[in-house]
Amino acid sequence: MNLEDHLGDVLMKGRLHAGVSAAAAAQAAKLTEAALKTLEETGQPPGAVDFPALGKLLGLAPAKLEALAGGWQPAPVSLDRWRELRQITTQGGSFSVNCYLLWDEATRDAALFDTGFAASPIFTLLDENGLHLRHVFITHSHGDHVAALGEIRARYPKARLHSGAPDAPVDQRNRPNEFLHLGSLRITNRATPGHADDGSTYLIGNWPEDAPHVAIIGDTLFAGSMGKVTGDAAAAREVIRTQILSLPPPTLLCPGHGPLTTVAEERDHNPFF
Repeated sequence: MNLEDHLGDVLMKGRLHAGVSAAAAAQAAKLTEAALKTLEETGQPPGAVDFPALGKLLGLAPAKLEALAGGWQPAPVSLDRWRELRQITTQGGSFSVNCYLLWDEATRDAALFDTGFAASPIFTLLDENGLHLRHVFITHSHGDHVAALGEIRARYPKARLHSGAPDAPVDQRNRPNEFLHLGSLRITNRATPGHADDGSTYLIGNWPEDAPHVAIIGDTLFAGSMGKVTGDAAAAREVIRTQILSLPPPTLLCPGHGPLTTVAEERDHNPFF
């Protein structure tokens, strides 16, 4: 699976977050504005780029930008250690979105995290594995992440809905320090606003055979990038540092777009941190 953001996307987000003009970024990078535009559109450097100066201006780590320019990708993650976890990717127009289904091996009780564009692959997994959908967790309310919610709720009206939306019914709102059990699995939530005001991260632990924790992170963080922030980007980055990158290095990170990654990978390779 390709990265959600190529080098140019990362630079464009960096400029937006830092409030830096294209002219100033081009000057720092020792590029023409036309060359910077090409870089941001394609992700391909049109020649030598002064990454140290550009990274300093944008608040991005220069060495990590260079690694991204050199083709960095997170190491492929096998879900063999998390046998009851599935990533479901659905297509909508020109882009795809990930949602996640997990379940307890003994009880067959299942939880869905976001819905993606289509319910049919979710229903297929539930039926093939003899599962009972008990919970639907929403990482944020952007349309691509909840497009199939109505269809899912129509088929499973008793499944409990969870979200960080402040205007959600009281019984559906995430609460600080709340946890619930799905069989032997333990699910907690962390507020991670930034890309979306109602952004939430869900942390799942107590996996069989002591597999590392799993964090369902929505669009808060991607492999090698982060979600676009139109408000206080510095505050959003601090939320990611304290609520996601503070987790143990082996923690599996499951983003809303792009490939699976880990806390260790993002600490070492994400240019925003």
